[in-house]
Amino acid sequence: MKTVAKILIGLLLSAAALAADLGQVQQRWAEAQYQLQGDAKEAAFAQLVKDTDSAGAQDLALLTWKGIVNSSYAGAKGGLGALKYAKAAKAAFEAVIAKDASTLNGSALTSLGVLYHKVPGWPIGFGDDKKAAELLKRGLAANPDGIDSNYFYAEFLFDQGDKVAARQHLLKARSAAPRAGRESADRGRQGEINALLAKLES
Repeated sequence: MKTVAKILIGLLLSAAALAADLGQVQQRWAEAQYQLQGDAKEAAFAQLVKDTDSAGAQDLALLTWKGIVNSSYAGAKGGLGALKYAKAAKAAFEAVIAKDASTLNGSALTSLGVLYHKVPGWPIGFGDDKKAAELLKRGLAANPDGIDSNYFYAEFLFDQGDKVAARQHLLKARSAAPRAGRESADRGRQGEINALLAKLES
């Protein structure tokens, strides 16, 4: 309980300080994503959504992370109420791609591809596996050796039934170079990589 309380206290930072430091956003996201569960996780993402709401198009890196935060909150929230945040994430990613798709090694491309893959299709949502495949491939082209670009493309391939290609990209993701300042996120992602590899081998 003390650990969860400490994390939640650390998440309560001002939007002004947050906007000045992208690293804070990334760290808080990793804490919420990989160290919290249930209501605590949802509450942490809800606060982070509020704190990144003012991110403008002038800072494409922060705008990309505004999209990632909204997308993650949608995933934590679930249900029809999550669609609002999925749409907000989509808008943020599209704005980044329109200005400079290479921002953060194509993170907006990969993240938008994940949204198209995860969100339900018409008439409920905007999900579309054809668009997902196109965007995930573009994200991979922008960052061919990246942990996220390879993991998310592998996840898509796994869901499409292409286990051979999925395994290739998972192994590439597992061998990706560590990211400075993203140690917590890397540990969490490596756990997801190993979990999906275990599914492939079962």
